[in-house]
Amino acid sequence: MTGPYDDIINLPHPEPKTHPRMSISARAAQFAPFAALTPYNDEVKEATRITHEKPELDETIKYILNERLLLLKKNLNNKPQVNITFFVPDMKKAGGAYVISTGFVKKIKEYERLIVMSDETLIPIDAIINIQGKIF
Repeated sequence: MTGPYDDIINLPHPEPKTHPRMSISARAAQFAPFAALTPYNDEVKEATRITHEKPELDETIKYILNERLLLLKKNLNNKPQVNITFFVPDMKKAGGAYVISTGFVKKIKEYERLIVMSDETLIPIDAIINIQGKIF
């Protein structure tokens, strides 16, 4: 069987004389997809990120939290280890996230309404949802 390209089909591939041949990885990079819509993809990820609403605590829970804070303040010298659940508002959209900080309470700054944990985490007292620990 003869074809129109029989005269060139078995010839060796020509090598360039003036510059080296491009590597396979460099050649592949030329054909990589162009990501013109990267900001759009970031916006889609941000829009689909789930946040939670800040809970409204009823008076009973506020009373219990206040009692636990007073107990924490009394036992501060004993370095009570606690789990404090608090709400952190999201900086980009409505809502936020629940965060649990576990460790020893270093101090309570009443004027600033902050709890300072042993790892220097600052917890706003008004954002606290739950306090659990060995002293309760």
